[in-house]
Amino acid sequence: MSGGTATAVLPAPDLRLRPAAWHRPSVALAVGMAALGAVTAVLVVVDPREITGLAAWAKPTKFALSIALYAATLAWLVGQLPPGSGGRRWADRAATTAVLGLVVEMVIIVGAAAAGTTSHFNVSTPLTAALWSVMGASIAVVWLMTAVVGVALLRTPGTDRARRVALLSAVALGLVGMAVAVLMTMPTPEQQASFTGVVGAHAVGAPDDGPGLPFLGWSTVAGDLRVPHFVGMHALQGLPLGLLALELLARRVPALRDLRVRTRLVVVGALTWGALTGVLTLQALSGQSVVRPAGAVAVVGVAVLVAAVATAACTVLAGSRRPRGATAADAVGDLSEPSAGPA
Repeated sequence: MSGGTATAVLPAPDLRLRPAAWHRPSVALAVGMAALGAVTAVLVVVDPREITGLAAWAKPTKFALSIALYAATLAWLVGQLPPGSGGRRWADRAATTAVLGLVVEMVIIVGAAAAGTTSHFNVSTPLTAALWSVMGASIAVVWLMTAVVGVALLRTPGTDRARRVALLSAVALGLVGMAVAVLMTMPTPEQQASFTGVVGAHAVGAPDDGPGLPFLGWSTVAGDLRVPHFVGMHALQGLPLGLLALELLARRVPALRDLRVRTRLVVVGALTWGALTGVLTLQALSGQSVVRPAGAVAVVGVAVLVAAVATAACTVLAGSRRPRGATAADAVGDLSEPSAGPA
């Protein structure tokens, strides 16, 4: 301290962004999927075929890019665990199993696109029904293995509270987002009334091949469960990135140097993300398009956002009013705590 005022010592805002500690099979999958996404993106342009109203290679492209992002995040999450620890060994095995499950899924998706047919919900022949079952099983395995990584993170102490809350909330909300996909596998009333070789749908209240947003395909005339699925899953990236932003801003905003302020802001962010995922799920199930929010959905959505902004502002304001010496002391006491284990 100097002149009665403590100087906060903030950790490097990297959340262990050191690739040497990351899970290598997940890194390899991320690189492979990024390359595959580039190839299929070219095929979107050169192959004129369409499947359910979209370019035949649009789905492989979207899934390749999504899996690349997920795999990179998984590699990084595992890298948060100390090498050689029991939690790291369990997480390594779980992540490797998840990688294998995702490879199986992508092989089926690419194969279906090459054959000019759908990969999802297709039970029109014994072969396509079997492949759809394999896809469902592989994704269930990925979900379970992601949960195992989350448990390993939960049982590993050492990171400061804000980082811990961000990591665990990201995994929990990511799992919720992934679980939304289960709702897509339910047969629609039309499918129950007349079997057409399809069981399940993305859209609620309209056919899957109806009008949709470019590339994404999300319905512009009905509900679409892909929206909450997407938003929930990407809490895996959004919440940790939000924390990194707070740690960077702490260099310029004194209130954010207080660990308690950052932790509360992460909690606000996690609760808001979860609430919006819930609102989007209810919107989709009610048959309302994400581009046309109305009624209770619009009111609740706006209320969630207003409450989040107000709570975050009050949190920062309260932190800025605390005695500077106390704020800095809190930062030193908690933020200088090293991450668990060597990287």
